[in-house]
Amino acid sequence: MTEPRRIVLMGPPGGGKGTQSKRLEEKHGWRQLSTGDMLRKAVAEGSPLGQQVKATMDAGQLVSDDLIMAVIGEAIGHPDCAKGFILDGIPRTLAQAQALDGLLAGKACPLDAVIEVRVPDEVLVGRITGRFSCATCGAGYHDMFQKPKVEGVCDSCGGTEFSRRKDDTEETVKGRLKVYHDQTSPLLDVYQKQGLLAVVDGTQSIDDVTADLERALGV
Repeated sequence: MTEPRRIVLMGPPGGGKGTQSKRLEEKHGWRQLSTGDMLRKAVAEGSPLGQQVKATMDAGQLVSDDLIMAVIGEAIGHPDCAKGFILDGIPRTLAQAQALDGLLAGKACPLDAVIEVRVPDEVLVGRITGRFSCATCGAGYHDMFQKPKVEGVCDSCGGTEFSRRKDDTEETVKGRLKVYHDQTSPLLDVYQKQGLLAVVDGTQSIDDVTADLERALGV
């Protein structure tokens, strides 16, 4: 049986954190907790905290760090996090990292590991700008790495209409990467000094990245 783990998975947008988090969740039972999913779940559950999140989002405002930490605190208290959790996409800033440390210390469940899935910017731009999906079922494809078996026909549902995200342009991707390097990358040094950081090469195959993550986590 896999031991409980409390993990932060870091890396730039398009680096594969979401895919790897889901794989580790399915294999080891560590609950994947992405910021967006946690906020949507809080709203759907309609708790007082969820109502506060909904009001903030409905007003078109950014959810504050204090509110995000409250949502994380509520999420990790759920029974489905008893085997551990993987924070995917949080923390993004030094202030969030400090708030997270305080939250977890208060619950006597400090982080076990922080792992960076490292991918060079030029690789990420190609990855993200090449993405497209079936407009009918949402199945994902890529211009280079995962084309439909029959050109123009979805493997999953047979649909023939495809779409691309409006923000998957080279200019937008480079802007998102700049924000990551300016705001989030400095956290790597913080976690390195705490003895928590490990780095995995995210340019490998999905299976090889998963295997390196498991080695870094000792499972």
